Amino acid sequence: MKLENKFVLVTGAGSGIGKELVLALLKKNNKVLAVDMRQESLDALKTEVGENENLSTHTLDISDKAAVEKLASEQNDIDCLINNAGIIQPFVRVNDLDYNAIEKVMNVNFYGTLYMIKAFLPSLLKRSEAYIANVSSMGGFLPVPGQSVYGASKAAIKLLTEGLYSELKDTKVGVSIVFPGATATNISKNSGVDTAHLSGGDLKKSSYKTLPASEAARLIIAGMEEDKFHIFLGSDSNFMNFLYSLSPQFATNFIAKKMKSLLPK
Repeated sequence: MKLENKFVLVTGAGSGIGKELVLALLKKNNKVLAVDMRQESLDALKTEVGENENLSTHTLDISDKAAVEKLASEQNDIDCLINNAGIIQPFVRVNDLDYNAIEKVMNVNFYGTLYMIKAFLPSLLKRSEAYIANVSSMGGFLPVPGQSVYGASKAAIKLLTEGLYSELKDTKVGVSIVFPGATATNISKNSGVDTAHLSGGDLKKSSYKTLPASEAARLIIAGMEEDKFHIFLGSDSNFMNFLYSLSPQFATNFIAKKMKSLLPK
């Protein structure tokens, strides 16, 4: 799907990859509906963009099914839906993760994405050409210690999207799934996750070189335009996908060693 002169809805649009998607899509003369749960982030986005009749914003908690359905009833001419919104969990083991955090992650990452798909798919199917791109994570195909529930939510997005792809193959709705690796965003802050126990040295030792959010957005748009089934973002995501395909156990042990310092002692 050529992403020019289309109407695109982007969730999690107030910062990080979502914001860069909005900026890139506007440059390609698309009309963009930027959705985020934080009004202040959308206000900052509008300030950065300036006067642009192709940008509209909407404050929305995607885990609120009724609110999502209301938005879909008001916006039934969307050509493309990019489900980018997501949050991470505190960096703790499953044994130490409380149920409130578990439910919050699943409600936003899985149910929020599912609500968006269910609400907008009927109108997308009526378009002459349409597209859905869902953002999973490298953690959606590879377990990361301290992010096991987050990974489970993103693995659910992986299988949901692959199933959706198979169901829509004979329609005019294209489907892609995105697997970002380490990307320079504020996801920890926006998720309300305390990383005070992590030193700069810990992060440097445990992390790959982060991909700029602007480059992640460029790769997502290019992947959608090429109708890619899987879109891997960053050298770490590409490498770990290759390694995991060869030996899931070796890849799991490899990433566990890399990420060990992120977990509380």
